[in-house]
Amino acid sequence: MCLAIPSKIVDIKEGWATVRSDKHNHRANLSLVKDVKVGDYVLVHGDMVLNKVEKEEAEKILKMVNNNYYEK
Repeated sequence: MCLAIPSKIVDIKEGWATVRSDKHNHRANLSLVKDVKVGDYVLVHGDMVLNKVEKEEAEKILKMVNNNYYEK
């Protein structure tokens, strides 16, 4: 099972976003989504952005993931 956690878009160039997830950056293709911009949170699987996530929801998910990860 894969878990897609929110990543923040830090750059966009030619249909690709650089997204920050935890402490690393990687590239993800934007062809499946519209109207995203630098600063938005998105769900990424592999190298594809699947959808946009509202900031409040992204922060809530990240807090839950980080709490569960560090408790173990």
